[in-house]
Amino acid sequence: MPPEPSMTKTVGIVGARGHVGAELIRLIAAHPGFELGFVSSREREGQRVAEHFPEVGGELRYSAPSHEQLPGYGADAVILALPNGKAADCVAAFDTAGVDPVIVDLSADYRFDDGWYYGLPELTRARYAGQRRISNPGCYATAMQLAVAPLLDLLDGPVQCFGVSGYSGAGTTPSDKNDPDKLRDNLMPYALTGHVHEREVTRQLGRAVEFLPHVAPHFRGLTITANLRLSQALTREALVARYRERYAGEALVRVLDEAPWVSAIAGRHHVELGGFALADDGRRAVVVATEDNLLKGAATQALQNLNLAFGYDETAGIPL
Repeated sequence: MPPEPSMTKTVGIVGARGHVGAELIRLIAAHPGFELGFVSSREREGQRVAEHFPEVGGELRYSAPSHEQLPGYGADAVILALPNGKAADCVAAFDTAGVDPVIVDLSADYRFDDGWYYGLPELTRARYAGQRRISNPGCYATAMQLAVAPLLDLLDGPVQCFGVSGYSGAGTTPSDKNDPDKLRDNLMPYALTGHVHEREVTRQLGRAVEFLPHVAPHFRGLTITANLRLSQALTREALVARYRERYAGEALVRVLDEAPWVSAIAGRHHVELGGFALADDGRRAVVVATEDNLLKGAATQALQNLNLAFGYDETAGIPL
């Protein structure tokens, strides 16, 4: 049963200075049943959130609480939008204080922990049984899993996924991977074996996935081209039908006939799948997925998971 309108839930965001934090602020501020409880950022401590996001309104100010102070804010839910390796101290602070909000972690820190619910709703919502610790999937990992899942029963060998992301995926800490000058007219390969999203998808799907990530000069949006060898031949019609049937009724997955363009997904909240191609023998399929890495790849998916945890319609507060 969805909460009554009077039962507004407060959501705190830890690490709100980054690109994903900005998207989270906008989404929570517009949600019919959530309100921002606190927004942490050392760089903006004391500034009114409304100075940066007029849609928030009010006098809420950025804060910079220590880990030990976080439980004292009394938020119903806390989103950890921190770099990898930083979430455990925050989680430990809640455990030590005996405070148990819904925690959604956007880093990779708990994606391999069976004690946390892995929240890719289109594939895992049946496993949700009231867990209050939720691990948000990686951006690339979301696109890869949605691209591969309809063919899991037919896979014959490892899946190869060639990925290209905008430089917002590299965060705000300066590096070669988010330097527009170095990326101009360039395509930068990195972590070509053993990428955390390669391990994440392999674990979640139970099939070997080989991932080849690259950074491009655009700001937001990613593309995955998945190469899948099959144990039996398919026609193109049968291939497309598998995807349409698997994602029928999924508001945030759209199956197209043509290959999706990354320029068309920027600022959108769904994943697009298309470009379905088969080798002449029908036993090698290629599928293309695009997604906004800051939205369905992070913030939008976190909101889906919060909606699930608090009994709202999964797409509440998400522009469709």
